[in-house]
Amino acid sequence: MGNTKTPICVVIATLLIVGTLILNDQKVSASGLCATRIPSLITHSAKFVKKHGPKIPPSGDCCVAVKAVNRSCVCKYVTPKVESIISMDKVVYVARTCGLKVDSGTKCGSYTVPPVVKSS
Repeated sequence: MGNTKTPICVVIATLLIVGTLILNDQKVSASGLCATRIPSLITHSAKFVKKHGPKIPPSGDCCVAVKAVNRSCVCKYVTPKVESIISMDKVVYVARTCGLKVDSGTKCGSYTVPPVVKSS
């Protein structure tokens, strides 16, 4: 009752939602459909968007889950608390590695996708 800590499954679910939102900009309109796909996103993608640690290329299952979620739906779950737990840079990395187009300037929560830096 006095516990103010957020359960890890809720944190992971929210962080994956955030990741997905940037990843997929499909015009799927059923918010219920969005909610039903979040558990799969969490299960398959959480470890790739953790705040700490190196960028790790996402698995095939992660990419399938990321592509199945609607970005607009997921974005509404991106709060400052979620952003303190997941790496939005890694979310963009995962989305792009999965083949999704993520435009510079795209906003999700307070995060704005930076310009792509091309290596020489």
